[in-house]
Order: sequence, then structure tokens, then C-alpha cells
Amino acid sequence: MTTTGRRALLTAGIAAAAATALPGCTAAEDPGPRKPSAAEVEAERVARAEAALRLRSVTASRSLLERYDAALAAHPALAPRLTPLRRSVAAHTKALGEGGTTVRPATAAPSPTATAPATATASAGAAARPAPSAAPVAADPRAALKELAAAERTTSDTHTAALVGAPPEYARLLASVAAAGAAHAYLLTEGARA
Repeated sequence: MTTTGRRALLTAGIAAAAATALPGCTAAEDPGPRKPSAAEVEAERVARAEAALRLRSVTASRSLLERYDAALAAHPALAPRLTPLRRSVAAHTKALGEGGTTVRPATAAPSPTATAPATATASAGAAARPAPSAAPVAADPRAALKELAAAERTTSDTHTAALVGAPPEYARLLASVAAAGAAHAYLLTEGARA
């Protein structure tokens, strides 16, 4: 055997020894991608369902917040009555979105009378979608209050319906927000009668 042949044989032997000495270096030992367990699949399904529920809840509250902003812009004289309720809705929107849900920021400019606008982290996909426009506000202030009361009731009903599929801690939050919404609707309706 020539010197060149011996070197080639030695190099090949060293490479083969190194490949078998290191775990996972040979094709025979590579099991391929790991298949997730049934528990992991179920946990992923539950996490996705909860994220979708949170997004629906935040979207409903954000739409209500936009209605408040539109009513305040159309009827600035209602600010003393609406601003505390709007702050409450903003806090509810923020609370419903905490815990991993990302939502698009509100497109309506917050009212100058509101001091606590809701904030949320925008996801890339949600930020690309156009925001729904707020419904037009009635020209009559009393009618605008009735419209807000109806929007509060609708949002409260949405949160109440979501209780069935919510995890326990989030269900308690939804129940609390739904109850507050019902109280807001009452205050708006009674205020419209005054």
C-alpha cells in the first residue's frame, strides 16, 4: 500500500470512529421529528380556544369603547355622564386582553375628556386588518344615550355567553365585566329618562 492510500484509509477510519462516537451523527440513529403526545395536542387546542375567546371578548369591549368615543365626540356635553363609564369600559378592555392575547389598537382617537384609554399589544396579522368603523351616533343626546345602553347590553350578553367555554379565572372576569355592563346600561337608560 502506498503512503497516499494509507493516509486515505486512516482518514476514513478516523471519520467513521468520530461519527459513531458522537450520538445522533449517523442517519440510523436519527428518529426524525418527534410526534407530539396526546396531552400536548390537547394543551395546544385548549390554548388556541382560550386565545380565540379572549380575542372575541376584547373585540366586543373595544367596539363598545369606540361607541363611547364616538358619542363623546358627537355630544361633548355628555362628557360628565359618559367619561366615568368610558373609563370603566377601557379598564375592562385592558383586563380582558391581559394574559397573552394580542389585539389591534383602537383606531378611534380617544376623547380628550377620557383620561384612561385602553392599551393592547398589536399583533402583525391583526394590525394589517382594517378596524371596524363605529356606528353613527344619533343627533339627539337622549337617543345617543339609549344607543349606548343598547350597546352595553349587547356587549354584556356577549360576555355572558362566553362564560360557558371560558377557563375558571377568565370566566370570573367575564362575569364581572358582564355585570358592570348591565349596570352601565341601567345608568345610561335611567340617565336618558332624567
